[in-house]
Amino acid sequence: MKDHEVKTLMQSTLEDFQLSRKERGEIRDLLDKVKGDEQKRALYRSMAFDAAREVLGKADAGQRYQTLDWLEDAVKALHPAENLPAAGKAGSDHAFFSPEDNCVGKITEMFGQARSTVDVCVFTITDNRIVDAMERAHKRRVQIRVISDDEKAMDKGSDIDHLARLGIPVRVDRSEHHMHHKFAIFDKSKLLTGSYNWTRSAALHNEENFLITSNSDLLRDFTRMFDKLWRDFS
Repeated sequence: MKDHEVKTLMQSTLEDFQLSRKERGEIRDLLDKVKGDEQKRALYRSMAFDAAREVLGKADAGQRYQTLDWLEDAVKALHPAENLPAAGKAGSDHAFFSPEDNCVGKITEMFGQARSTVDVCVFTITDNRIVDAMERAHKRRVQIRVISDDEKAMDKGSDIDHLARLGIPVRVDRSEHHMHHKFAIFDKSKLLTGSYNWTRSAALHNEENFLITSNSDLLRDFTRMFDKLWRDFS
């Protein structure tokens, strides 16, 4: 099945706001054909979110709830339970490299999937596509916190001040040294970390990387570091 056909499939399953048994079977068949290709899976999940966004823009209150229920079912179908990692186990880790991989697409997808919390600790944010995804998550009442570098926050094109004006809690270091971490914790269950700066140059030109993991030991360590920095920069 070609990508545009997958998009059409997503849109058609949303017409009645339900994912039927037949449609779930079609999705299983689709996943079988791209088994092991996480990039394709990420693309298909992104298509599901795109289909939902199109409907949400013109839906009434009742249809919005139905759309979100459909989206939850679609994401579960595209990421079945047997592929979910056991806590603390290997095998759930995925690496992404720019500019070859769609790194910005994966980051925005993570914000689109976030349900309750996202803690962001990054050197700088200048890629508006990521900022837009953060704003959408904030409007869905996802609790977002941001830690960044004080000097980079003042750079031309930095979106840190914009995020603060939206009401997203932001803290920066106040020292002569840099806050150079680049990681984010989604729903306390997924860690994204690596060299990748959240900038357009990183997406388009730089040789960068990040990995996504559900390893419980790493989640614990990075959560402790985030909480420590959050206290230190208060």
